Amino acid sequence: MAYHKETQCIQSGWTPKNGEPRVLPIYQSTTFAYDTAQEMGDLFDLKSEGFFYSRLANPTVAAVENKISDLEGGVGALLCSSGQSATLLSIINIAHSGDHVICSSAVYGGTFNLLHKTLQEMGIEVEFVDPDISLEELHEVFRSNTRCVFSETLTNPSLVVLDIEKFAEAAHAHDVPLIVDNTFPTPINCNPFQFGADIVTHSTTKYMDGHACSLGGVVIDSGNFDWATTRKYPEFTKPDESYHGVIYAESFGKAAYIVKARTHLMRDVGAMMAPMNAFLLNLGLETLAIRMERHCSNALAIAKFLEKHPKVSWITYPDLESSPYHALAKKYMPHGSCGVISFGVKGGRDAACKFMEAMKIARIVTHVADVRTCCLHPASTTHRQMSDEQLEACGVKPDLIRFSTGIEHVDDLIADISQALKQL
Repeated sequence: MAYHKETQCIQSGWTPKNGEPRVLPIYQSTTFAYDTAQEMGDLFDLKSEGFFYSRLANPTVAAVENKISDLEGGVGALLCSSGQSATLLSIINIAHSGDHVICSSAVYGGTFNLLHKTLQEMGIEVEFVDPDISLEELHEVFRSNTRCVFSETLTNPSLVVLDIEKFAEAAHAHDVPLIVDNTFPTPINCNPFQFGADIVTHSTTKYMDGHACSLGGVVIDSGNFDWATTRKYPEFTKPDESYHGVIYAESFGKAAYIVKARTHLMRDVGAMMAPMNAFLLNLGLETLAIRMERHCSNALAIAKFLEKHPKVSWITYPDLESSPYHALAKKYMPHGSCGVISFGVKGGRDAACKFMEAMKIARIVTHVADVRTCCLHPASTTHRQMSDEQLEACGVKPDLIRFSTGIEHVDDLIADISQALKQL
């Protein structure tokens, strides 16, 4: 039986048997015992499923992976220690030294730096493109060694809405997958797999956790990309000698990508989420659907207030009818986008900082997308490593304030914003 997402948030992943704990337990153990050497050997050879070392898999972590996979509609998921590690693993699972990756220029600053610096140092060439690029121009960027396309569904903090179908069409025309970071909308507001994306990532640290308690990331496999028939990905069709010649596409079918990410990369990199963090993440997931409703309704009310305020120089929020991305937001996120608003105040950088410092409820923090309202000046914090040209390409203006709307009463938030604006 297919459940609604509100039900999946609570019921998926852990189904207690008779006499078992009603709440998902924390399996705080690094290792798991077996009666025979053969049983352990079969686990190491990928001949049987089970748990033997928490760097690869853990029962608490696995339950939360299954829940997130259900929410996104995938065939499997891999929880990681952070959103950054999820992004890294999603790409290097299929891209290697000498390969080429296409990425939207409008991505989170940490993601930009990961791709622009670290992946380049690993020998992977990353080419950044305007997220609003035409389909014809996008086709021209692909090369014979292009291995994937990466973007964000809703960009942090410029709030550009990706035309998922356009990017998926281009990627598939060149036999490569589309990887989409779906952190801001969450699977409650957008399911990229429905529009052609092949792999989805999240920083679970944000709305999924929802309480700013637990770092994490996740990679979800749609199972839709055919790794077996294209010649671009021999890692799925040729024997992996580190597992006695297993061929992922033959042994694991639609789940080949996510199995390889776990058994190969997680084995070697070790960026697994800890059981306690998975437990905390699960508590957040249980209320994700109802929290997103409140985040979005609060944000829209505040955006409408800011749009009319004389001291606000500009504002971008996809759910506003004035947004250039409103039509795309309605197509891909018909029930709301997220709780983050980006805007500028008259007076530039100095005025932006003065406004944030005058807020009483909203605090200045690096974090975003949790139950507490917060704000940040990205140009001097999360994106400070970028040049002015790179900031412009990412859609980050020097005076941009990233305002993350929490789930407090909206009247209190608007009153707080109003008093802070009066001080400018």
